[in-house]
Amino acid sequence: MPGDWVLVPWGSGRRVGLVLECDVEPAIDPSRIRPLIGPLPGAPRADPAWLALGRFAARYYHRPIGEVLLAGVPRLLRTPPVARARGNVFDRARQRWKALAAPEEYAGGDAPPALTDAQREVHAALRDATGFDVHLIHGITGSGKTEVYLHWLADGLRRDPDSQWLLLVPEIGLTPQLVRLLRRRFAGQSIAILHSDLPDGERAAHWLAAAEGRARLIVGTRLAVLTPMPRLAGIVVDEEHDPSYRQQEGIRYSARDLAVALAQQRGVPIALGSATPSLESWLAGQRRRYRLHTLAERPGGAGLPALRIVDVRQPTRQSAAHRDTRGEHGLGAEAIASVEQAVARGEQALIFLNRRGYAPVLHCGACGWISQCDHCSAHRVLHRLGARAAGRRSRAADSGVPRYRLICHHCASEAAVPRGCPQCGNLDLGAVGQGTQRIEHGVRALFPDARVARLDRDVARHRGAAESVLAAAHAGEVDILIGTQMLAKGHDFERLSVVVAIDADSGLYAADYRAPERLFATLMQVAGRAGRSSVTGAVAQVIVQTRFPDHPLFAALTRHDFPGFARAQLHEREQIGLPPYLFQALLRVEARQLDTALAWLDRAKAIGEQACEGTQAASVVLYDPVPMAMLRIANTDRAQLLVESGSRPALHAMVDRWLPSLRDAGMQVAGLRWQLDIDPIEI
Repeated sequence: MPGDWVLVPWGSGRRVGLVLECDVEPAIDPSRIRPLIGPLPGAPRADPAWLALGRFAARYYHRPIGEVLLAGVPRLLRTPPVARARGNVFDRARQRWKALAAPEEYAGGDAPPALTDAQREVHAALRDATGFDVHLIHGITGSGKTEVYLHWLADGLRRDPDSQWLLLVPEIGLTPQLVRLLRRRFAGQSIAILHSDLPDGERAAHWLAAAEGRARLIVGTRLAVLTPMPRLAGIVVDEEHDPSYRQQEGIRYSARDLAVALAQQRGVPIALGSATPSLESWLAGQRRRYRLHTLAERPGGAGLPALRIVDVRQPTRQSAAHRDTRGEHGLGAEAIASVEQAVARGEQALIFLNRRGYAPVLHCGACGWISQCDHCSAHRVLHRLGARAAGRRSRAADSGVPRYRLICHHCASEAAVPRGCPQCGNLDLGAVGQGTQRIEHGVRALFPDARVARLDRDVARHRGAAESVLAAAHAGEVDILIGTQMLAKGHDFERLSVVVAIDADSGLYAADYRAPERLFATLMQVAGRAGRSSVTGAVAQVIVQTRFPDHPLFAALTRHDFPGFARAQLHEREQIGLPPYLFQALLRVEARQLDTALAWLDRAKAIGEQACEGTQAASVVLYDPVPMAMLRIANTDRAQLLVESGSRPALHAMVDRWLPSLRDAGMQVAGLRWQLDIDPIEI
């Protein structure tokens, strides 16, 4: 029957399959079709609504439906059972869920705080929503969007105790904080957690509980939207603007967009929340396709932080020691004074730099050599190694001698730091620029008595490390927190009163037209970490260090004026002809040689132009193939072909006619891989 999980023969082995249709006339000779082995023991029948979402996503992103549906299924549940295993994996997952569903430490539950007038207005709109409706909640940082969500969930669970509610967050690091809050607020309610960092057995237990309707609240990152939820009653997408909702490998889907499609299919309301909504969502709100709500004040009398733009080109008065070490800590005189005062008051400071590692490049001043990756069109980044290497304490660490390594952030290849320049032999190699490791090193030297912690991907790749750093910060055990965009959103640090953004210019003049939007969102989000609570004793302040203080982006940032920034950006995009005023697809190709990739794309373009002739797709424009900005990664050259249209149906009609020819055997080239990306977020 459709929705049944089955075991199928695959070569000499077996694989797990999902029945989508029955009584279909096969397109191949029936004698070549092997019979099914049988049903998958213990597996529940798939929810029809989940299958419907899979069919929609497969059509929209032009991918096989199996690839779509299985993307969110835990590996443990789609692995063929092993002979002589005790019971089946589904029954074991159900047993494990019983121990995970309702932790005892939250048995009491917390009473919800009262809402402000503005929060009550938004909450009432959500509470009274019937059927499908998209609510875009534009709330400044700290305005209490989460509290509105929680009141809405409480209303829904009171009305229907068996209902299910999906809450999406952009980062794995945000799930522990949200889950703790939910467990305190909804004591006794079963909460499923879904993200890729969970152990296999735990993830299988949570997924199955959601799929069988036993979990009431489902919290997760982008993959959670592809989870079956038979009793779904509402959806929340927090920080809806975040590019992390876009899957960049395999099927390149947008979890936010699929969440809206899921809400429409199921006839349930959805709330999209952000202090800096995506321009696509903002335009939908302006055109009243989405219901736009605004939260312009912070509850409890907390004000927005005072934001200062500091021109780092101008020399500033600071001590000789501070000048000598600025290359290490990256802080100007104003930032140093503000951090000192915050620490002296017993408050916290956050230093933000969206670049991990010790320094972006190692450089020879004599001949100009730089630490170029051997396999990519990128530099190898200088990393300072920790006290432990490969699980053992190194002699260098024991002796206090720092150890370094050159690492490529694109292909992950590593190299030892040379004793001298590989080109000229110069022994005086210098680290150019700053990463979070170097900032941490400099800040520890600058503030020797302060408790300093760092959080970036290098720290977070160790299981439990990110949670440990955040728990210490929330407990007041950290004075100065240093980190990347992992700290820019969703965190409420009660004692944080000072934020310093170092090297805030990235994105101002980037080739990607979305770069200013992302930069503004990141800076506004990280600035919003300051002054969220009345616990701090002074007016919160944010210092943004830049070489371009007169740029209009910083003027809007100083005013905390997202509507003004969005209005200017949308006007510019409409004049130029860019999304959200038109629709795009991007054909990406990887090959050993660039000429091979470009030649294949030239053929693909000719086929695409033929597919447009005499159809509604005539309004589709195919641009010439070009190399990608990051040309080479892992010894593979990359090129792209952009397709645009002012009509979404026309674009998809053209792609439907185009893809069969691209998949034709005559287009297959050894060593060449290609993928079509619908609604690309990076070009």
